[in-house]
Amino acid sequence: MKGIPGRVTRGLPTAARLTCADNTGAKIVEIINVPKLGLTLRRLPSAGVGYMIKVSVKRGTPETRRQMYNAVVIRQRRPFRRIDGTWVQFADNACVITNERGEVQGSDIKGPVSREAAERWPRIAATAKQIV
Repeated sequence: MKGIPGRVTRGLPTAARLTCADNTGAKIVEIINVPKLGLTLRRLPSAGVGYMIKVSVKRGTPETRRQMYNAVVIRQRRPFRRIDGTWVQFADNACVITNERGEVQGSDIKGPVSREAAERWPRIAATAKQIV
């Protein structure tokens, strides 16, 4: 089952606000774009667990505010189905600020990380304390 990728329901549209679950100084971020996503005309891009997104920091330290970063979604409130048939839903929407290669900028991740994001991004899995 490990080789078959799951199809995660994309529950985070553009302009959704997420909590930043790492210690980079950002608290609340807003989705600007979902790169590398083939879209339909006039449809807003949306992201799900494990997607790389482009975010703008709305609340945080003065150095990080109003800056654009790459991030990876690690939790979403919208329920999604795993390959084994179980449904997963988290309590909040959260992301981790990364670089273009998916390496985490902070040194700590608060809260659980979904298994889909951990399998796709190994540097996030190494930093995470709890994988659900």
